Amino acid sequence: MTVEGFDVVGLRRVVEGPVLLPGDDGYATEVSSYNLNNKIEPAVVVGVTNADDVQAVVRFAAEHDRPVAVRATGHQVVNNAHDAVLINTSRMQRVWIDPDTRTARVEPGVRWGAAIAAAAKYGLAPISGSSPTVGVIGYTLGGGQSPVLGRSHGYAADHVSRIEVVTADGELRRVTADEDPDLFWALRGGKGNFGVVTAIEFGLFPISEFYGGGVFFAGERMADVLSAWSTWAPTLPEQATTSFAALRLPRLPELPQPLQGAFVLHVRFAHLGSAADGDRLLAPIRAVAPPVLDMIAIRPYTETPLIHLDPADPLPYVDRTSTMREFSAEAVDAMVEFAGPGTNNPLLMVEIRALGGALDREPLVANAVPSRGFPFVLFGLGMGGPDQAGALQGWLERMVDTFEPWVVDSRRALNFLSKDEATTSEGVRLVYGAERYDRLAGIKKRFDPHNMFRMNHNIRPMSS
Repeated sequence: MTVEGFDVVGLRRVVEGPVLLPGDDGYATEVSSYNLNNKIEPAVVVGVTNADDVQAVVRFAAEHDRPVAVRATGHQVVNNAHDAVLINTSRMQRVWIDPDTRTARVEPGVRWGAAIAAAAKYGLAPISGSSPTVGVIGYTLGGGQSPVLGRSHGYAADHVSRIEVVTADGELRRVTADEDPDLFWALRGGKGNFGVVTAIEFGLFPISEFYGGGVFFAGERMADVLSAWSTWAPTLPEQATTSFAALRLPRLPELPQPLQGAFVLHVRFAHLGSAADGDRLLAPIRAVAPPVLDMIAIRPYTETPLIHLDPADPLPYVDRTSTMREFSAEAVDAMVEFAGPGTNNPLLMVEIRALGGALDREPLVANAVPSRGFPFVLFGLGMGGPDQAGALQGWLERMVDTFEPWVVDSRRALNFLSKDEATTSEGVRLVYGAERYDRLAGIKKRFDPHNMFRMNHNIRPMSS
């Protein structure tokens, strides 16, 4: 069978997983994404089962001069992959834990929920994200900010020791700081621009529990709570992490009853220490107003998803991100005016995450993560289908414009970028910063000179 001039019969003979074309049974499931507004429509999709499959697909794409896109969990879709070959890695789900060396090795279909559970059996924890359904490898290649361990231990990418990747020539490379240090630097922060990662090894930490969760306040007390939060958050030790979100929640039965259909301010908190120390640290926030719901407790590390309560199931949404150098009294006023009580703001969530600590420090083995030095990340999300997307995107533009006076610079946190951001080479260059981008472009020229891996926030190969 052919698709627009290329034959997939031979490909089906050499890969173990399914090879599906538009209209085939299972195609829609194979190309589905977490954001229902972001449709993926490749010319062919292959559900790979091992590294040999990945090599075969990449070589097939090279023969037919087709770009390659990669989908694991579908949380970050940048391009609809039209005319591309899509590699679905979700079947590659093996996890290995070495408790003696405190390391994990995972394949590209592994989600954080599975990796956290595997490590927890040995009293260990990874630098995982807020959602258990996000893929480990995509998150890590974009840096990886943890709501529990980030401020004390840095980015997830900082603790990677080995990456196995299929590059555009179809070769499976085992990359470390000693074996091809340039590619090792670029992969950790360069997202999917340099190949298809088939396994990754990273460090774990002897942490089995934390003190944290979330405190929900009535939205009407937003100004009071944020005024306190703005002076309190910068005083926290590196063992503590916080963020907040203004939430206008739908009436969903899976939400705790007090939150269903509510407008609330959600203060998130995590502390690597005792309940007594955590209570003492959190006391200034708890004293501001009576909570609608207080979910702070000593928890096993497996309960880190309860900090943010990210939705597990796919939904339609639009989103935008920015950075902030400070959250001053003037910024608090701007937030209340934009997202507070009495506004007609339709966004489901407007959040600010406090960073700092180890997230600002370069790791022992440098990498390409561009987001060090951001005190705060701003993120907005509106839930609605295509008929609502235009209005919601207008509100997101307004959010970015509202907080423009406090923007750090043009760099961004990669894992927060939407498909509508950094859509040009110059835009991606701004996200990384000129010096870092130019080095990445030079490495791209070496390993992907024809830009096979361009269905992403694309780093173009450096021109001769």
